[in-house]
Amino acid sequence: MPGTPRPAASAATHCPYCALQCAMRLTAATGLTVQARDFPTNGGGLCQKGWSSTGVVTAPDRLTRPLLRGNGGELVPVSWEVALDHIAATIRDMQREHGKDTVAVFGGGGLTNEKAYQLGKFARLALGTRFVDYNGRFCMSSAAAGANRAFGLDRGLPFPLADLGGADAILLLGSNPAETMPPFVRHLAPVRGRGGLIVVDPRRSATAALTEDGSGLHLAPRPGTDLALLLGMLHLLLAERLIDRAYVEARTEGFEEVAASVGLWWPERVEQVCGVPVIDLQSAVRRLAAAAPVHGGRGAYILTGRGVEQSSQGTAAVTAAINCALALGLPGRTGSGYGALTGQGNGQGGREHGQKADQLPGYRSIEDPAARAYVAGVWGVDPEVIPGKGVPAVELLRRLGTSGGPRALLVHGSNVVVSAPNAERVTERLRALDLLVVADVVPSETALLADVVLPVTQWAEEDGTMTNLEGRILRRRKAIEPPGEARSELWIWAELASRLGAPSTWPTEPATVFAELAEASHGGVADYSGLTHDLIDATEAAGHGCYWPVPDAPDPSAVPDGGHGTPRPFLDGFPRPSGRARAVSVTYAEPADNVRAGAPLYLTTGRLLHHYQSGAQTRRVAELVASAPEPFVALHPLLADVHDIAEGDLVAVTTGRGTAYVRARVTADQRPDTLFMPFHWGGLGSANRLTNDRTDPVSGMPDFKVCAASIARVPAAVPELEVIA
Repeated sequence: MPGTPRPAASAATHCPYCALQCAMRLTAATGLTVQARDFPTNGGGLCQKGWSSTGVVTAPDRLTRPLLRGNGGELVPVSWEVALDHIAATIRDMQREHGKDTVAVFGGGGLTNEKAYQLGKFARLALGTRFVDYNGRFCMSSAAAGANRAFGLDRGLPFPLADLGGADAILLLGSNPAETMPPFVRHLAPVRGRGGLIVVDPRRSATAALTEDGSGLHLAPRPGTDLALLLGMLHLLLAERLIDRAYVEARTEGFEEVAASVGLWWPERVEQVCGVPVIDLQSAVRRLAAAAPVHGGRGAYILTGRGVEQSSQGTAAVTAAINCALALGLPGRTGSGYGALTGQGNGQGGREHGQKADQLPGYRSIEDPAARAYVAGVWGVDPEVIPGKGVPAVELLRRLGTSGGPRALLVHGSNVVVSAPNAERVTERLRALDLLVVADVVPSETALLADVVLPVTQWAEEDGTMTNLEGRILRRRKAIEPPGEARSELWIWAELASRLGAPSTWPTEPATVFAELAEASHGGVADYSGLTHDLIDATEAAGHGCYWPVPDAPDPSAVPDGGHGTPRPFLDGFPRPSGRARAVSVTYAEPADNVRAGAPLYLTTGRLLHHYQSGAQTRRVAELVASAPEPFVALHPLLADVHDIAEGDLVAVTTGRGTAYVRARVTADQRPDTLFMPFHWGGLGSANRLTNDRTDPVSGMPDFKVCAASIARVPAAVPELEVIA
């Protein structure tokens, strides 16, 4: 294939799924096989998704030729020349009539660093549009906004994952790694052995169950009240004089205002709002405080996940968690800290180098004149050529096909028909476009709506780099050739850039693109400038990998504590003007779509052990489908009795956005006032037909995790609902 290296007989690479990026070896001698590799993150383990990951490579409906929608409305195979000429000609005509911003781009957190970088460059130079964002807006945007505001740097875990095992306590808010990234759980084992795992989740999830038998404590607040819980925790830390006063005075700013702002969040009020008993709240706070170094503990961590972040108050909730960590003196101290568990495979690297609406490579602001001038110099263009700031993902999707909004959309590495909130509205906006181009490996729900579908390579067929949840930069290595006419996006963008007469250069070799990325990131917050593919290979072979920022070339022969680069970036201070972390006051508000007459239940959503994101990959792997064949709604037995619902009944779940039809799963793991639906399916069983697209005012994160709903058993067989998966 043009622009890519030849595959190796055996490739040391990493899993195609979550941000843990478990190490594996692919061998292609007699069919593609997977072996687990020992690495600090996964310790030689894989989950079922990892072991069965080659099933995606051999999916029977794998896209292997470009498709163009014909006059009869069907997608028909065409040559690459025809497909690319059609895209370029249509874009030129539309931009001539409506301006550059008539074209938009939507990227993905699963793209390699090289692709994420080149996609941002392509949007701004080849298309000249400011409208570019990506599906990571649905994943890490609140955590990123909170961390940037407090610390001046957004790296999910600003410490090696292995550090967790040395702590006495971990407060885990809104995350279920026992299902979403099972090999992660090994890092919790020492803490569980000390009785220090504290899990906050409305459900008795697989991770919450790990707190049982003396291993810790499970707090199950009402959905949407995590922020109130955290305000109450800080109130108790202050009331019981448990804060690290010396740390607060030496390493933070704004803390006194924050302390004053939580004065009214006494434990009884928290219990009334959240439903968490006072005695449990006190126990959690005291266990966490006892683990902090200021009180003689081994260390403590506060970790957040999507459960608290995917909310219109997500940034505030992250900020409240950080405030608690600062009160205990945790960030910037070896063996303690705050972190956010990144979800998507390259959810960290994908948010650093230009896919975001407001960003240039190196995590630079697109509105900073100095950043624009530096990146323009790397690209060989005038800074004025680079468009300004765009809009976040939900707003971008809302504008599609509207008066003055984009009339064309290029989608790379995302399945928004399933993954976006208020999905029926998104589908309507996609149908209103004059041109929809989707690059994917399989005919996803979004691809099936496209005017042009481009077949692209996937993880086993390409070289590149990924950045895992610790900020550790890893190598993805090619094991096999892609099928048919599938091509790398790097080649596709180079071809389109040529047709569109774009300035700059458009290399297709991943190592060359990475070298340009490294140069463009130089001096930025996410500085990769000391690295090359060869150096990453060497540091990974030494057993560590390399953590950004990496302004200087590492010495692979050295054996640094935790790894090469900067494994713990806050030890000597925070990258803010004052060198101090910033505590910020936040205010709780009830959920935007709260329970009411006609919608008396909370609906929350999440992932399953056997599926990943929109399910476009995992729903094509037989072993995974056998374990989780269809969507469902989980409800408590008391709620089932009230509504005359039995296990396996077909039910209708309704919110202000629409209705989904799924099978009932009756379980005492649910709160009696709460429904849970996994979001891996489209169609009538899609959870995101129901979710709220109201967004966080700071991060642009939609309100995935709480909305008001009702449930009813479907009383008789309805033919069109017989197949819901």
